[in-house]
Amino acid sequence: MRAVMTALVAGLAVGVAACGHPFAAQPRTGAAQATAPPVATVAAPAIKVDQAGYLPGRPKVAMVVSAVAGDRFAVRRVRDGQIVFRGRLSAPVADANSLDAVRAADFTAVEAPGRYALDVDGVGASWPFAIGDDAYARAYHLATRSFYGQRCGTAVDLGPEFPGYAHEACHRDNAYHAASGKTGPKASGHKGWHDAGDYGRYVVNSGLSTGTLLWAYEMFSGRAGNIRLDIPESGDGTPDILNEIRWNLDWMLSMQDADGGVFHKQTSEQFCPFVMPEQDRLTSFVIGTGQEPYKSSCATADFAAVMAAAARIYRPFDPAFARTALDAARRAHGWAEQHPAVLFTNPKGVGTGAYGDRDCSDELLWAVAELWRTTGEDGFRQMFISRYARHLGRIAATGPMSWGQVAPMALWTYVLGGGTGDAAEAIRQASVSAADAIVARTAADGYRTSLARTDYIWGSNGVAANYGVQLIVTNALAPNPRYLEAAADNLHYLLGRNTFSLSWVTQVGANPFRHPHHRPSGADANAEPWPGLLAGGPNGRRQDPAMNGLPDLPPAKMYLDDQESYASNEVAINWNAPLVFLLASQLPAAR
Repeated sequence: MRAVMTALVAGLAVGVAACGHPFAAQPRTGAAQATAPPVATVAAPAIKVDQAGYLPGRPKVAMVVSAVAGDRFAVRRVRDGQIVFRGRLSAPVADANSLDAVRAADFTAVEAPGRYALDVDGVGASWPFAIGDDAYARAYHLATRSFYGQRCGTAVDLGPEFPGYAHEACHRDNAYHAASGKTGPKASGHKGWHDAGDYGRYVVNSGLSTGTLLWAYEMFSGRAGNIRLDIPESGDGTPDILNEIRWNLDWMLSMQDADGGVFHKQTSEQFCPFVMPEQDRLTSFVIGTGQEPYKSSCATADFAAVMAAAARIYRPFDPAFARTALDAARRAHGWAEQHPAVLFTNPKGVGTGAYGDRDCSDELLWAVAELWRTTGEDGFRQMFISRYARHLGRIAATGPMSWGQVAPMALWTYVLGGGTGDAAEAIRQASVSAADAIVARTAADGYRTSLARTDYIWGSNGVAANYGVQLIVTNALAPNPRYLEAAADNLHYLLGRNTFSLSWVTQVGANPFRHPHHRPSGADANAEPWPGLLAGGPNGRRQDPAMNGLPDLPPAKMYLDDQESYASNEVAINWNAPLVFLLASQLPAAR
């Protein structure tokens, strides 16, 4: 596989034809085949399109990388082959991060709903794509429902649309690790989401992931709130996205100790082999710091922020749960204020993800911001005002929020919650300044992605998605259509408008990646991976043995669609969450 990938990477720069293309999705079986986009029988990876599609009234641009391409292209309707638009390719743009010479095909004038493909003289046809108000509805459904597929502690079945995508109840053997300061079995804690390609659950990463999803609902409830996800709770009167988030919130609540502090993670001591969740027989331990006070500051403050947000968002649907969440948030905040710098490293004998953070002050700022936004209490506002300035520089043109840096969430919370005065103005100005720089960088990039060269790291696709979140939030603070278009450009990149002509979301588009580092996808009998999962993406740092088989390539090409490449092809909830946010922003408003 790695040899094939190396050849493909080299060939993409000169426009290799795609008959027999090793990335091509295989036909699916059952109901999934009927609802999924058709697989192109002939497609040229030299033509890069958003394989989900484009919205009417918005820019529609594809990219072409080929030494043999002519100057002309045409857009044809898939249904009848009718050509609906003809145009000329732009002059080539040298893309520094891929070393591709990229030409743009602008077909913004095409507005009629339908399915289309691009024909480029001398190259061939593109993968098919849609134009329509609902172009992203399918991608949103799968990306959001992927969290149901990640559920821990219960049987999961994706149903008749995806026959065979199921697992039995898992990880019911829960106990306190010696590093938690407690002993014996843990009666609760069977819920939550498997974090990534592994079966661990981590409060810090759950914090940002769950917070991002809560914001997606809060900002786009008129769009995302009405979409049925076909999960067990569907139809209970609560929006399905909130039903799914609740599964993880319940687990997070089980991680709070009686004194208000929150344990860092619940995992086995080591990663299990590539087996289905119910076949992982290792004990799922609640793991603490190994010494008093055993809980960690970052996990506790993240928890406080998320529970405070949940309290206001769930209040219309479940007032009792909202009260529980707010009480938990207050107690966690109180503990974190008393223990602001209890850091986590893996105790001896534990080799699962650490999610270690050397500074928890940004998590504490997020906690007080969300508590103020939910309660309106001046004490929380005063805490925020006294602390925000040192974090203002974290709203930047490079490096969007991440699990280790949640200061932007804290700062935006204050303004979105109606904060005023010098603090609000400073946050708005910092956001606009960063967004303007991101827009300029995006426009100059050959593939019109916001990724800087230094952003091609482990989880670079999550970075691209989070740039989209940053731009959309900034638009809410200071409306500017350029911010929305640059955010959409990052979505186009993730869904196929990239050097690989690859949709980095499983089972979305005609040419999605197919071999994620994801235990259920690798261990089950299905030909295709579990749907709706975002790949980590190109990683210029060569951080796993599989990537050692790649030649020295520019950072945007350091990627393997290979299960062994955890540093470029793992999936994770903190990458899928901003993808869901970005897709939610593109859904049609409810009528």
